[in-house]
This record gives sequence, C-alpha cells and structure tokens, in this order.
Amino acid sequence: MENINNPNGNTNPEVKSKFRIALESFWDLIKFAAIALLIVIPIRMFIAQPFLVSGESMFPTFHDGEYLIIDELSYITGDPNRGDVIVFRYPADPKRFFIKRIIGMPNEEVSINNGEVTIINTEYPEGFKLVEPYIDEKFTTTSTYKTGDGEYFVMGDNRNRSSDSRTWAEPTATKLTDKLIIGRAFLRLLPLKNISYLPGYYKEDK
Repeated sequence: MENINNPNGNTNPEVKSKFRIALESFWDLIKFAAIALLIVIPIRMFIAQPFLVSGESMFPTFHDGEYLIIDELSYITGDPNRGDVIVFRYPADPKRFFIKRIIGMPNEEVSINNGEVTIINTEYPEGFKLVEPYIDEKFTTTSTYKTGDGEYFVMGDNRNRSSDSRTWAEPTATKLTDKLIIGRAFLRLLPLKNISYLPGYYKEDK
C-alpha cells in the first residue's frame, strides 16, 4: 500500500490540494447560501410572497389550487385601485387570508340593486354603474354600503359563493382597512397552462 506520508512526516501535497479544494468548495457554498438569503428574505418579506387560492369565491377568474405571487411593493409606494385583485387579512380573524376584488374605494357609497353595482362619491354624486366583465353569473344582492377613511369594499367574482364585504362589513371593527391589505395578484404560476401576469386585472375608467 502506498504511504501517504513522506519521510519527514509531512502530509502528501496531493492530499493537501484535495483538502484545500474541498474547503474552498464548502466556503463557496456558504457564501452562495448567505447571498441567496440576503436576496430572498427581503423579497419574501417586503416585495412578493406566494399565495395558494383556496375555494371558489373568485371563480371563474381564479380556480381552487392555483399558485399566485403577490406583489407587496406596489401598495408600499402607491394605493390600491378599484378593480385590483388583492390578498388581505380577514378583518374578523387576521390569521386568515382572503383574495377578493376591490369594488368600493375609501369614502364611497356602494349601492347594489339586484346585482347591479353603482358607485357614489364626491366626484360622481349622482353615481356611476360599475362595468364588471369578470362576472359570468348573475347575483341578486340589493343593499347599500358605505366606506370610511382608509376602508375598502371588496367582493369575490363568484358573487353567489363569496364571503365578502356584503356579509362582514358591519360592525365597523370588521371592515377592511388598508392596514390589512397584503398586496395584489401579480403572477399566476400554476397551473402552467394558465400562467399569466396581473391575473384578473381590470381597470375601471371611473
């Protein structure tokens, strides 16, 4: 058997070289992991995070089990808009997350008459009817709701099977405020056949 030590008792240079290569590879792995964490953690915490759709309240825009990436940065630098599909903490139980569409903005009146939505605000005191091409099933809600400062009125696109502001906007403690909003739907990644950018996006002209 070949002796790996030389007559002076020193380690064979070849063994030293292999050990050095292994050590350098390990150190490179540590550096890569550290850099990855420095990049991924801030993105995960402050810019975007994953969300799995559960239930059918946003059908047909979203289906149960779809995998989304939520954009958190836009609402740090700007405000939500009518028509945005957002993920937020459920006001009655902040540990739960919901996905709905913004219908009413702060300080507005949302009047629903047999499923037809009218928005009344300072700019349109006579109101304007909301165009909603994302709905494919009639609903029969008839009621009026009001939002205050920093409050939003949201509904699922599947109006007949959605728990939303119509049912939990009262009392005031369970209204959706801007502090509970996580972000907007930015990417639909799965299933691959439905991959899309800003899924469900609809800009209301008013």
